[in-house]
Amino acid sequence: MKNPSPATELTFKGRTFGREEVGLVRDLVSSYPALSRQELANTACELLGWRRPGGGLKTWECKDFLEVLEERGLLTLPTLRATGRPVGRRTRVERTAAGETGELIEGSVRDVAPVTLRLVQEAEDRALWRELVDRHHYLGHEVPFGAHLRYFVEVAGPRPGVAGCVQLSSPAWRMQCRDSWIGWDDATRGRNLQRIVSNSRLLLLPWVRVRNLASTTLALVAQSFPGTWEERFGVRPVLLETLVDTTRFRGVCYRAANWLPLGTTTGRGRMDRAHERHGDAPKMVLVFPLQRDARDQLRA
Repeated sequence: MKNPSPATELTFKGRTFGREEVGLVRDLVSSYPALSRQELANTACELLGWRRPGGGLKTWECKDFLEVLEERGLLTLPTLRATGRPVGRRTRVERTAAGETGELIEGSVRDVAPVTLRLVQEAEDRALWRELVDRHHYLGHEVPFGAHLRYFVEVAGPRPGVAGCVQLSSPAWRMQCRDSWIGWDDATRGRNLQRIVSNSRLLLLPWVRVRNLASTTLALVAQSFPGTWEERFGVRPVLLETLVDTTRFRGVCYRAANWLPLGTTTGRGRMDRAHERHGDAPKMVLVFPLQRDARDQLRA
């Protein structure tokens, strides 16, 4: 590896990283001190588009790269610790009786009030969340990249219990309609990207047929998660984003919750920077500003 100063580009294992990319990695590590080195490496690979010819992330190379940056005094990595399942991949989820179809719940939000969100933290809850999403969400369960929070949607009546699941996770690196709406150039996006959070899963269980429950859930998410996200990951989010597959859904609940439709993706996938999947399943992009000056903050 060359021995340039922090202000110049770095070449490592055959790839040259420009100043902006090195700065992006430094910002990622400093913004998410609670993530493991494995999670940081996977997220950095996504942000940098650092992949193998077959599409897999160059996680091991990136972990070495992070350690070299630390040796040069450019960042401080978290203490080594054990990691969990492979990030960004489908995982085998055990089937139990808890994930079977429950008794029908129907009516209006008033009939099941109060509706609450419960943060998933305990091992038993994590297992149930994974099973419900894997069984009943059309995308199934995947270990998310980078920072994430998971919630149960719970209702009080007529029978108290879990009515759905929500996942919030790291944002897409690049989406043209979102970036244009914000007014981003590449450098500003690199600095402020982690102030956006993706609503990557929204599931109401198929036996729960409660009018307006989805939009009520989205309103609760916007109100309750920013403080938890900041406490856990050290950055205050100012914008939520999501992708809606318009071949399956119309995004009605998002519109009812005052989310803004911005356009559609190119269908390249959230990290396809090499244009290898252009035109593959475009999706509607919707956003929800968590603060009135969200765009100004993201352009700062």
